[in-house]
Amino acid sequence: MAIRFENTRFDSDLTEFDELARGMAAKFGYTAELGLDARLAELLRLRVAQLNPCSYCLILHTAAAERVGIDAETIAHLPSWRESAVFADAERAALAYCEGLTTYDLAGFPVLHAQLAAHFDATSIAEIAAVVINMNVWTRLKLAEGAVPVPVAGEETSPDRLG
Repeated sequence: MAIRFENTRFDSDLTEFDELARGMAAKFGYTAELGLDARLAELLRLRVAQLNPCSYCLILHTAAAERVGIDAETIAHLPSWRESAVFADAERAALAYCEGLTTYDLAGFPVLHAQLAAHFDATSIAEIAAVVINMNVWTRLKLAEGAVPVPVAGEETSPDRLG
């Protein structure tokens, strides 16, 4: 089934926020060129979308994850990453950090950062934080807009057609 999204509350394209948000997306969004591994960046974006939970971002970033070579099984069990041997230790540290930053776990954050620093240099940690923060902005924006998936009869689903 094909879907499109309708903003039931407001449209950020019509606000001054749009320019700022688009600038952040250009630097840290799923089409940005980062030093960070593309697989890890997409896992982080998808995990933020799951935690918040944003239908628009879940659909968009599931397709983006597939485009960077993440298989459907890995995507499907991302919520249970702690119980999986599929994720490397570095990915696990980054996912824990992502969850701490997204859920505002200040008490555990020093430990999460230390675990992350065992696998990544300062530049990579900054990119991980920026990807997670950017994704949190976008998921919350889409939730505030009321971006609701609506079926489109007779059309094939394509994440490139969302909006």
